[in-house]
Amino acid sequence: MPPQIAVLVNPAARGGRSRELLPPVLDRLRRGGREVSVILGESAADALERARAAVAERPAVLVAFGGDGLVHLAVQAVAGTGVPLGVIPAGTGNDFAAALGIPLKDPLAAADTVLRGRVRTVDAATVGAAEWFAGVVACGFDSRVNERANRLTWPPGMAKYLVALAAELRTFRPIPFRIDLDGELVEREAMLVAIGNTCSYGAGMRVCPDALPDDGLLDVVVLGAVPKVEFLRTFPRVYRGSHIGHPAVTVRRARRVTVQAPDVIAYADGERVGPTPLTCEVVPGSLSVVV
Repeated sequence: MPPQIAVLVNPAARGGRSRELLPPVLDRLRRGGREVSVILGESAADALERARAAVAERPAVLVAFGGDGLVHLAVQAVAGTGVPLGVIPAGTGNDFAAALGIPLKDPLAAADTVLRGRVRTVDAATVGAAEWFAGVVACGFDSRVNERANRLTWPPGMAKYLVALAAELRTFRPIPFRIDLDGELVEREAMLVAIGNTCSYGAGMRVCPDALPDDGLLDVVVLGAVPKVEFLRTFPRVYRGSHIGHPAVTVRRARRVTVQAPDVIAYADGERVGPTPLTCEVVPGSLSVVV
């Protein structure tokens, strides 16, 4: 039997617009001479259970066909197993794929990468009791915007995040954080804290611009308390990564990071993790990715 490719699919990616991309991608993978199976769960929990069952059969690769949310789910199934992860970016945010140089705008080129690419060993990290992440954990203003956006039923897509951002700005106040960096305690008021295994989140915001996915460390970026007007001037610089030059921004690196802050829900790879306190710890070399 030829080596199997298991394809984990999110049919809701890009508001369902990615569905038309799936058949040609599956055809390209099958033309590569591999047996291809499709995993489609009735819910996120069901999809994860099915993905873990597929990984237990030791396929050649588990492919995430979707955005960062689906990659996050796939990482739960493959981290620490040695089964490689393939990514065919088909979501609104594809930051993990971008960080590893996987083609973003050509699904067939990404499928060719799955077929003919090399396996790169990178880090993943744990967050909380039993969850993995591969990208960035967000705590503070950005995660509160996520919370607001997830409560909105309209407008669709990225527009709801703009609505949520405007609403959060009206009421937001700097948050008192306690951050433990490999045993060193930092206490300060801040707008946000980002813990990055890779450099970006939110479809291209380079919040941890110097983070490397294979250095055995997490980059911890803290944007300290600033007036709202200054925050509005500084935050857009995150798309270039130039915000780290602002005097209110500090960047540290650590293997183990514990964050505590009142009324803050953390998000990892854009997915809700839960309230702080929580601990993030890098596990070097725990993820294999086809690049």
